[in-house]
Amino acid sequence: MNQERAKALLDIDHAHVWHPYSAVDAGMPLFPVVSASGVRLTLADGRELIDGMASWWCVIHGYNHPVLNHAIERQLGEMAHVMFGGLTHPPAVHLARKLVEISPQGLELVFFADSGSVSVEVAMKMAVQYWHGQGRPNKCRFVALRNGYHGDTLHAMSVCDPVTGMHSLFSAVLPKQFFVAAPQAGFAQPADPEDLQALERVLVEHREEIAALILEPVVQGAGGMRFYSPDYLRAARALCDRYQVLLIADEIATGFGRTGRLFACEHAGITPDILCLGKALTGGYTTMAATLTTRAVGEAIAHGDPGVFMHGPTFMANPLACAVSLASIELLLDSPWQGRVSMIEQGLREGLAACADMAHVAEVRVLGAIGVVELIRPVDMRRVQPLFVEQGVWVRPFGRLVYVMPPFVMEQDDLALLTSAVMRVVGGLVVEGEYCVPSF
Repeated sequence: MNQERAKALLDIDHAHVWHPYSAVDAGMPLFPVVSASGVRLTLADGRELIDGMASWWCVIHGYNHPVLNHAIERQLGEMAHVMFGGLTHPPAVHLARKLVEISPQGLELVFFADSGSVSVEVAMKMAVQYWHGQGRPNKCRFVALRNGYHGDTLHAMSVCDPVTGMHSLFSAVLPKQFFVAAPQAGFAQPADPEDLQALERVLVEHREEIAALILEPVVQGAGGMRFYSPDYLRAARALCDRYQVLLIADEIATGFGRTGRLFACEHAGITPDILCLGKALTGGYTTMAATLTTRAVGEAIAHGDPGVFMHGPTFMANPLACAVSLASIELLLDSPWQGRVSMIEQGLREGLAACADMAHVAEVRVLGAIGVVELIRPVDMRRVQPLFVEQGVWVRPFGRLVYVMPPFVMEQDDLALLTSAVMRVVGGLVVEGEYCVPSF
């Protein structure tokens, strides 16, 4: 794309397109992408960027993968879509069976949804209908962890951290939920008894109101990019059983190998009552999510009033999305993904370690294919985002967090270039007022 066409594209974008988490006429820098292959994005001006974000964590196999291309092209030749009410089709059936096979034991039912946020809405509705079916309709509220993030739709917002979850503006219209402090013990540490006592207190006091505990297993994502002890997750499962509260595991960000296990719940050896999946499910090809649950939950809903689960997206189980999801899962399972994630983890530990000694860095942490540099102040995105592009990488910080979640297929050389770029950009920042800004 020549310079004139690229400028025309940006002019139209600025005039009419509203980007995520942005203001109209904010003047934030935009970088037009014209193609993508492997781990690289090609900009309209010809520059190539190593993608450290896997397009918000979903492109685990890299871009333009021939296996995934073939799966979606083959399905397109048969049918792009058909309603799922009263009909079914092979891609959905085979995908459901595969998800049941690979997910934590005991999850037997699969409800397909449009996106991660919607899968959380589905999970919360399942929990409410479950207790209705059990003759306990008062159990309709939820308990969640501080620093948690579960999506941007209405009820999903209600279980995000009221401060770090980015939704404080809507607090007056959101359902009121219960919150407990985020676990303080790190991933490699035993659970802090005080954290578990705080959770137990809420469950004891409000167990007749609480339908479910919802949490992100082991890794809290957009609410803080924090890693916590699997012991906490294991104990939380036991507390939910003790006080008759369902457990919802939001693995939208962590599912399909991101933490070094296929599902983050495996670090604790537990099965939730309801599991939310999304992001990497399709390998980044199209929007798609799934909510898995136990037969006990399904049967309770079936035996209650009105006897059916009250949710049904128009594009539920879209055949194109199901076909590419199944191909993506099979591609992952047939690959040496554990070794690749382990290599990325080691590369991130080595490549980001020097950031820990910088005065404006609070902490550096790595788990699986997730690397986080937490600063003491938020970054000035308008000034900092272009610095990464100048370094030849795509990294999009938020708040105080400069983080990377590379595609699993990233080779060591590209990973080294990515971490070096992060180190140079972070190393060139200084604290100025309330923000970290470039020192030049």
